[in-house]
Amino acid sequence: MSKILVTGGTGYIGSHTVVELQNAGYDVIIVDNLDNSSIRILDQITRITGKRPEFVELDLCLEDKVKNLINNHPEITGLIHFAAHKAVGESVEKPLKYYRNNFFSLINLLTAYADRKINFVFSSSCTVYGQPDVLPVTEEAPVKKAESPYGNTKQIAEEILSETASKNKNYNIISLRYFNPVGAHESAFIGELPIGVPQNLVPFITQSAIGKRGPITVYGNDYDTPDGSCIRDYIHVVDLAKAHIAALRHLETKENEDNYDIYNIGTGKGSSVLEVIKAFEESTGVKLNYTIGERRQGDIEKVWGDVSKAEKELNWKAELDLNEMMRSAWAWENYIAKNPIQ
Repeated sequence: MSKILVTGGTGYIGSHTVVELQNAGYDVIIVDNLDNSSIRILDQITRITGKRPEFVELDLCLEDKVKNLINNHPEITGLIHFAAHKAVGESVEKPLKYYRNNFFSLINLLTAYADRKINFVFSSSCTVYGQPDVLPVTEEAPVKKAESPYGNTKQIAEEILSETASKNKNYNIISLRYFNPVGAHESAFIGELPIGVPQNLVPFITQSAIGKRGPITVYGNDYDTPDGSCIRDYIHVVDLAKAHIAALRHLETKENEDNYDIYNIGTGKGSSVLEVIKAFEESTGVKLNYTIGERRQGDIEKVWGDVSKAEKELNWKAELDLNEMMRSAWAWENYIAKNPIQ
């Protein structure tokens, strides 16, 4: 079976994807600098799959070390690139941190594979759409000016990938524009593990519910949405992980006219912040304490995706609903409260 390099593989989405890769029979090499994750996630992956993935601690911004890694592993046939800074709010405050990390790592990987064939799945984002004119948003929608430096890194990264692939047929690339991943593995052995104060809604909800954080702040209740709070397309992280395996298999089997393509990965349904809070309360029986705050810079009003292209061409479909996302996230929060990983 093929060997797959997973960058950022001890992170939230990366670790779930490693599990699905191993369950599908792939061998995996994880590369991570552990900037926003824990080495102990390797133990958790092993508990789930019964197989410990190979691990290399490496900063992908170091070009020579990336080249050495690739040269030392000619057996790698596929690359799934997660390694990136990802918090919208932090990117507004520290734009250079995001531009340096997210671009250097990508360019170094592409450079290392310039002379050998690689199936490449890139972790992109619905943030490239900004605030779409039409919802649900399709892959054909125009890419608007980014609302945050994080979103801008994804837009420019897609341009880099598209332009690079058009000039070099060694690259066989899919960008997955996914929406808002939440939830955790059904075992509760892996899940979202933010270092410091969570930047995303659901881990803040679970940490607030367990008493680790104070009240939840809903950033704005005056948006043009049914309840005034922002709307996002939330997708269970396990469904999202399976989409990466579907994309990889598509690259392995398709006859390519164009060696770059883009797919939306979501549920095709939007849920508001207040609806997510309600779903958590209903699915767990835990009452949440929340307050309404001002709008947050960099946030868009509403977005959800048309995912019919992925369903048709990748033979993939999201299966887990919002209640299951909340139940699994809460099970994970309770697990790590008793079994600290960091």
